[in-house]
Amino acid sequence: MAAIDFGDDGYLRAQDAAARGLTTRELNRAVENGTLVRICRGVFAPPADRVPLAAHRLAVLGMDAAPGTVVSHSSAAALHRMPMLRPDLSKLHLTSSTTDRGYQRSHRHVHPGNLAEHDVVIVDGLRVTSLERTAFDVARTSPHGFAGALAAFDSALRLGANRRSMARYGREPRTGVGTAREALKIANGLSDNPGESWGRALMYLDGLPMPRIQTEVFDEYGVFVARPDYDWVDEAGNIVVVGEFDGLGKYLKYLRPGEDVDDALRREKERESRLQDLGIIVVRWTWSDLYTPNRITRRIRIQLERTGLL
Repeated sequence: MAAIDFGDDGYLRAQDAAARGLTTRELNRAVENGTLVRICRGVFAPPADRVPLAAHRLAVLGMDAAPGTVVSHSSAAALHRMPMLRPDLSKLHLTSSTTDRGYQRSHRHVHPGNLAEHDVVIVDGLRVTSLERTAFDVARTSPHGFAGALAAFDSALRLGANRRSMARYGREPRTGVGTAREALKIANGLSDNPGESWGRALMYLDGLPMPRIQTEVFDEYGVFVARPDYDWVDEAGNIVVVGEFDGLGKYLKYLRPGEDVDDALRREKERESRLQDLGIIVVRWTWSDLYTPNRITRRIRIQLERTGLL
């Protein structure tokens, strides 16, 4: 099979392949031998190490959308490059103003709804719900409840979404709107990723004092020490306890030229030692800990009680 031109978008639709003389059999054979990857039915791309959100974005770009529909929910989030908490990307999501009841097929979910002009923007040539509308739709329908809603709003704010615009969607009676409204109250664009949002959601639901986020810490000489994910301060404003979410992505993100993950881990241990030298207690947790909520909140509560912050 001749070399395939995937164009600037990086994908190939089956109908375009047919127009270029490629048969279904050739496409299937290319998938079998690893020359092509089937992103979804009728959409192909070159093999690459894609995260699920990036693969879903290609699937959205390559789909055929009926007139009167707008890309929405998690599919719109993929186009906005808005991180979500453990999203279900098995279906393409659209909102249609031509149906009073939504419906689902094997590869797509069509939601009913009338969208105002300000609810729709153009992203990569497609009609897509705005960042604010997308965040609210993801927040109120997330299978992960309050944590999923908070992660959606944190991500949207980090990308520049308008908080008041998102709050206006909360005035409309819809499924999940109460959870979304509550999450928006504490949403913060300083939260670095959905894992950090999840941790903050657990603290809120457990009734713990809400921490500050991403505050810089300096030693007595004014030398920068760290920027912990969360911190709690005493009445004088001194940081007493910090919380750190140890997702692997954190170490990969801050790798220096020529470093590997072990180098980053060693540097992280040095950073923790410097915090402890300042009399600051460090509480750490990982992705696996988040699946056992009381494990994290119990650790935090013990330290806050020991230091008189609770």
